[in-house]
Amino acid sequence: MSLQVLVVDDESLARSRLKTLLGGCASPPVTVAGEAGNAAQAMELLRRISFDAVLLDIHMPGADGLALAQVLRALPKPPAIVFVTAHSEHAVAAFELEAVDYLTKPVRLERLQLALQKVERLGAARAAPPAEAAPEVLLIQDRGRTERVPLLEVLYFKAELKYITVRTAARSYILDASLSELEERHASQFLRVHRNALVARRAVRALEKHYDPEEGDGWALRLNGIDEVLAVSRRQLSAVREALAA
Repeated sequence: MSLQVLVVDDESLARSRLKTLLGGCASPPVTVAGEAGNAAQAMELLRRISFDAVLLDIHMPGADGLALAQVLRALPKPPAIVFVTAHSEHAVAAFELEAVDYLTKPVRLERLQLALQKVERLGAARAAPPAEAAPEVLLIQDRGRTERVPLLEVLYFKAELKYITVRTAARSYILDASLSELEERHASQFLRVHRNALVARRAVRALEKHYDPEEGDGWALRLNGIDEVLAVSRRQLSAVREALAA
């Protein structure tokens, strides 16, 4: 697919020369989808046509190329900007406006193709799906070494004495942390079921009657992946039922 390009220059001969050069571009192929002699004409075209790139002169009557570039940056899907000018002194200002490239006249075909290849790479990067975030991990000190435990593997956190038991389907770890701090940080993934326990929402399987020697008759939560059950306090019972119903 060819790049859709808008040529903006107040001199018709300059536009003609640039279009001739663009016609010779093969890598990437280019279609001149519009041309304008000033910023107002360019904006009129940009309202009607979606361009991949604007080849933009700087010194023009009315709003100059730098002013037009500032407007283009604010568009929802701004085209890439390549300045093509006889004046080299505006390069710093151009790159501050996130121009892809800055070409000085007379432009050589090879140099123009390099600029358009940058435009093509930028377009591909914008179109690519966002990279998946790395899975969140807990860093746990265990017998003199650091274990990286993926948060998605954790079934529950349980406060015991001064430490937190971190339970996965495979094993348990000891973490030096605060249960309230873990709850605040991971509230979307973990549910408080007791003053001393948080469970992974995705692991909640069933709520069942349970007798606790200290608290008497009550409720307990059964989780996927382990046989152990966790006591549910009366205060957290409605929240647990809501999580099961979700």
